[in-house]
Amino acid sequence: MMLMKNQFPKSLLAAACAIVAFTVASCAEDAKPEAKATEPLKLSLPNATLKGTPEDLPVGPNIEPLSDKPGAMLQVPKGVQNVAAGKTVTSSVKPFTGELSQLTDGKKEAFDYDSVEMKKGSQWVQVDLGEAFAIHAIALWHDHRYIQVMHDVLVQVSDDPEFKTGVTTLFNNDTDNSSGLGVGADREYFETQFGRVADGKGTKARYVRGYTKGSSLSALNCWQELEAYATPAK
Repeated sequence: MMLMKNQFPKSLLAAACAIVAFTVASCAEDAKPEAKATEPLKLSLPNATLKGTPEDLPVGPNIEPLSDKPGAMLQVPKGVQNVAAGKTVTSSVKPFTGELSQLTDGKKEAFDYDSVEMKKGSQWVQVDLGEAFAIHAIALWHDHRYIQVMHDVLVQVSDDPEFKTGVTTLFNNDTDNSSGLGVGADREYFETQFGRVADGKGTKARYVRGYTKGSSLSALNCWQELEAYATPAK
């Protein structure tokens, strides 16, 4: 029997609409970008210093309390690698103790021979990753031989080796702009075996630069290790 206009069974019409809706929803779901799997950043931590905790620790609203436990670890994409390992390091001034290559050699124990010292003032070290990467985390160890607070800690990345253009600041605890690179919102922290991790936020860059301006114990600057965890830039 031929059905006249507006005589199509409602049940069949509803079923057809349901099929169309399901197909559209499925296509939209398939079009969504696949979520990347993440995991907590895994660091190879050095041993704690044996020098003990000083009695007159610095205090203040801009200093994190000293803790003997690591904080919550940053979530990063699975498969990140330390692309700074073995890479070339340069600096604003020549160290008077140690070699710059030690900053990417994987050795960061609380020993004098694992530390690189340079003169006072706001100084930087820079790692050339060799090519651009999507940087998800940068881990720093300045000098955990002693329980101290490093001043004006900044971490920046760029594709410009002179850091004149395209500079992204990932960490900055210089709250009074004494290093002249802008006022930071991060807090100062005590140097321990846990180091400090800056969130790279997937920023694409080839060069990593870290600044310091002395510490609560000394006007000199010191570094032990810099690691950059990244994935290939796409």
